[in-house]
Parts: sequence; C-alpha cells; structure tokens
Amino acid sequence: MSSLDTLIKLHRWQLDEQRRRVTEFETLADKLRAEWNRLDEEERNEQAVAGGSREASMTYSEYAKVLIERREKLMSSIRETDEQILKAREVLSGIFEEVKRYETAAANRLLAQHKKLERLIQQDMDEIALEGFRRKAQ
Repeated sequence: MSSLDTLIKLHRWQLDEQRRRVTEFETLADKLRAEWNRLDEEERNEQAVAGGSREASMTYSEYAKVLIERREKLMSSIRETDEQILKAREVLSGIFEEVKRYETAAANRLLAQHKKLERLIQQDMDEIALEGFRRKAQ
C-alpha cells in the first residue's frame, strides 16, 4: 500500500467522522425545533385553560414569564447549533476536497503506470516484429 493510499484512507475516515458530526448537530437541531413546537402547543393549551378559568388566568402571567425564559434559552441553543452545523459543513467540504485531490492524484499515478506498461509492451512487440522481419529477410 503506497503512502498515497494511506492518505486517502485516512482522509476518508476523517470524512466519515465529520459526516457523523454534521448528522449529530442536525439531529440536535431537529430535537430543539421539536421542543420549540412542543412549547407552542403547551402555550396554546395553557391559554385555553386560562381563558376558561379565572383562577388559572391569575397564574398564567407567571407561566408566561417562565415560558419566555425557556424560549429564549431554546432559541439561543438553536442558533448555536445552527452555527455549529455551518462550521461542521465547512470542515466537511474541506475534507471532501482533500479526499478528491488525493483520489485524483492516485488515479493519475495509476494512469501513468498503465501507460508506461503499455509502452513497454509495445516496445517488446516491436522488437519481436523487427526480429521476425530480420529473420525473414535473411
């Protein structure tokens, strides 16, 4: 195994690891957005309860304050996760470019070896044909 093959293997492994990181961040972002939607649903339910009962409407303001705090924290987490996703995708793109660069170099090396082998075979065939021509001419 050549050093180029080792580099390709290493960078492919890094590529797979970075893909996993991006997927983890995206999964976390999906969970945070689902939590946001759950909070919206919970708020609608609490508003309906508060609208139907005077006692519940008195405690709704405290609930609303807590809900606002939870939403702010959740929004901050969503923004942070989105930033991490962008950074992770940039790293993924860079690693992908590296892998492609090494794969292209390996393909070019293999093509050059193939052409060299073809030239050697052609030289051998030319020598055989020339020797046959010489023998025939004698």
